[in-house]
Amino acid sequence: MKYLGIDFGLKRVGIALSDDGGTMAFPKYVLNNDKNLMINIKKICDDEKVEKIIIGDSKDSNMKDNPVMKEIRRFTDVIFKEIKLPTEFQLEFMTSQQAVHLQGENDMIDASAAAIILQSFLDRLKK
Repeated sequence: MKYLGIDFGLKRVGIALSDDGGTMAFPKYVLNNDKNLMINIKKICDDEKVEKIIIGDSKDSNMKDNPVMKEIRRFTDVIFKEIKLPTEFQLEFMTSQQAVHLQGENDMIDASAAAIILQSFLDRLKK
């Protein structure tokens, strides 16, 4: 099964993809969060034959929803209606900071954060 991971941000959205076997996550794209976002995600899902979308569940250190979660939930509803693929949340905590720590500051940080989210989900499936 092939998965797409999303690190949602108000300005940019990181996209990661798994291998066909659903074992490894790879950072792929950073998309602008604009009117074309859903079109771009749908095209990636169609082109890559994605079967499920994993979206970061943004929490603070007290496990409370971060303010961005309201927008993430709206975004998830639109994905479900327009792309018609199953979605699931994966807890994320400071994934962008983890990505910077691993690779330094660059233009693919959001995609790398998406890969961390997706890999966490894939690892959880293995257990």
